[in-house]
Amino acid sequence: MKRILLRTSLLLIILMNACSNGSNKNNMLVSGINKEYLDTTANPADNFYQYACGGWMKMYPLTPEHSRYGSFDKLIDDNQLKLKELIVDLASHKHKQGSIAQKIGDLYNLGMDSAQLQKQGADPIVAILSDIAKLSTKEAINEKITELHSYGINPFFGIFAEANPSNSNMTIAWMWQAGMGMGDKDYYLEKETKEIREKYKQLIQNMFLHAGFADMLNKKGKEAELAEAVLNLETCLAKASMDRNTLRDPYKTYNYMHLQDVQNLMKNFNLNNYFTSVGLSDLDSVNVGQPDYIKEVGLLLDNTDYDHIKAYLAWNVINNAANYLSDKFVDEKFEFYGKVLSGKEELQPKWKRVINTVDDVLGEAVGQMYVEKYFPKEAKERMLNLVDNLKYALAERIKTNTWMTDTTKEKAIEKLNAFHVKIGYPDKWRDYSKLTIERDNFYANILRSNKFEIAYQLSKINKPVDKTLWLMTPQTVNAYYNPTTNEICFPAAILQPPFFDMNADDAANYGAIGVVIGHEMTHGFDDKGRQYDKDGNLNDWWTPEDADNFSKRAQVLVDYFNKIEVFPGVFADGQFTLGENIADNGGLQVSFIALQKAIENGEIQKEMDGFTPQQRFFIAYATVWASNIRDEEIKRRTKEDPHSLGKWRVNGTLPHIQTFIDAFGIKEGNKMYLPPKQRVAIW
Repeated sequence: MKRILLRTSLLLIILMNACSNGSNKNNMLVSGINKEYLDTTANPADNFYQYACGGWMKMYPLTPEHSRYGSFDKLIDDNQLKLKELIVDLASHKHKQGSIAQKIGDLYNLGMDSAQLQKQGADPIVAILSDIAKLSTKEAINEKITELHSYGINPFFGIFAEANPSNSNMTIAWMWQAGMGMGDKDYYLEKETKEIREKYKQLIQNMFLHAGFADMLNKKGKEAELAEAVLNLETCLAKASMDRNTLRDPYKTYNYMHLQDVQNLMKNFNLNNYFTSVGLSDLDSVNVGQPDYIKEVGLLLDNTDYDHIKAYLAWNVINNAANYLSDKFVDEKFEFYGKVLSGKEELQPKWKRVINTVDDVLGEAVGQMYVEKYFPKEAKERMLNLVDNLKYALAERIKTNTWMTDTTKEKAIEKLNAFHVKIGYPDKWRDYSKLTIERDNFYANILRSNKFEIAYQLSKINKPVDKTLWLMTPQTVNAYYNPTTNEICFPAAILQPPFFDMNADDAANYGAIGVVIGHEMTHGFDDKGRQYDKDGNLNDWWTPEDADNFSKRAQVLVDYFNKIEVFPGVFADGQFTLGENIADNGGLQVSFIALQKAIENGEIQKEMDGFTPQQRFFIAYATVWASNIRDEEIKRRTKEDPHSLGKWRVNGTLPHIQTFIDAFGIKEGNKMYLPPKQRVAIW
């Protein structure tokens, strides 16, 4: 299941280390602009992205293992080398059974043991598939679904623990749509994706053949028939599922219901038995994210041929296990998910894939070692200071806003002042003592870790929210804003060079890290985040007049991005990307205020390498999003990623910023020019 949290995370950001106060007064500072990253043959007034990033894109072309390679991806690659150094060192020694070192080392060694993986073939999943093939009653099928859910395999739907939107201090159970192997419903329904569906069906057919499942079901040679049945069932799920834009509405996904009311949606699926089996015997209510979808699940369970349901369950198991089995399973999965959907040419090297697995399974244990070796403690204090500066700038923007009433402004400032800031790493580390890693086979340990993780997550239900917990590990190259805790978080892995230059003038740093911090803060006031109050509750704290003004201004951004053709015949989804586009716009506006203040205080050098401070600010911002990307990945991300593509986070966002227009002398008739009446003005 794709776990949906009621937060807006910045999945594609680059965050750099904060600068020390006053350091930019040193006359030996560099500009922070690498001229090799520029393409000076491009006119910045017509294509600023090419001008600011063209050199970088030429310097770092796509490699066969990447569907997109940008500044963000380069940081991930650099970070993987650090994790490899830590993990390989542990894996080269013997350790006491049950120790963190033993768990990390043994899991890595099992994943890297190619000879053993090839010898085992499908053996690690044969028993599970055989059990599925033998299912003969509705009750047995329901019990198997429950068992698979406890192992993190989510046919039909999924459950997870998340804060109650109307009482953010308490954690409740959520049911959510899941079990569609291609993810987005459009893949199942659009005419344009028919070829992708055919290749997906071929994937399922081949996987059934590799695993021998048709033989288990006494349908030898009927793999194609079973694959067709799976696709048909998933298509029914897709038709009933919420689309990506509706999923962004927190009110439409908040349907807190008594268990009996949920049972009425799934009449023959015993929910009491289900929740008791997953450790929630005292549960009386649950939030159903998509009631119509859950109702359709109930109908499908009642009316679908048993062999077709069993094929669907088996496919969920095989798809979950494929990356941890022999090469024929790994390669087959990559052929579709890597090549067809993303355009990749080659698998990542095995060591990268296994490092990622160890990181997924023992995240905070790896994170603790990572922080001890790679994260300078002083960076945490520097970041806190910079966050305070950006909070002050955002407060100024809110106070001087011309379209909001004082009543709403006051509450917005209260929410801003209530931000909880997490930087670097958590104050307390997670306990992995109950997780067992054995030397039997790689996938068996994945199942153990999945069961451990699911039990851990569900144990939070009906308990107070622990606001000290992190939703990302310290070694994660990402950041987020979570509306139910009203927190912004910047893990250690993104607080590092090369994206912040301690020897650079601050103008470039404001354009990079400053904008990103402002982006995260603005998420608290985007179209989704604004619906939560300072305590993290889903609560309308806006006056009707202000809410209407916000919606009208946001629609300008929706309409603008809807007209951007990202690929011939493919247009951006302005509604789907609205939250991120608002945050990009706000981040730029807020950080530029901080830059201006620094200029006024004499902390910024006026001209360096031929660029003014304002120009260095915007060039640095653009460089953050430098990337090369494959055509297939453009189309996939347009369906699945709520962030605009890197090119359009620059060329689509900057025309709305008057200070950019001024900095580069953009004039009417230039492609980067947008008439003032067509620009968005929110934060």
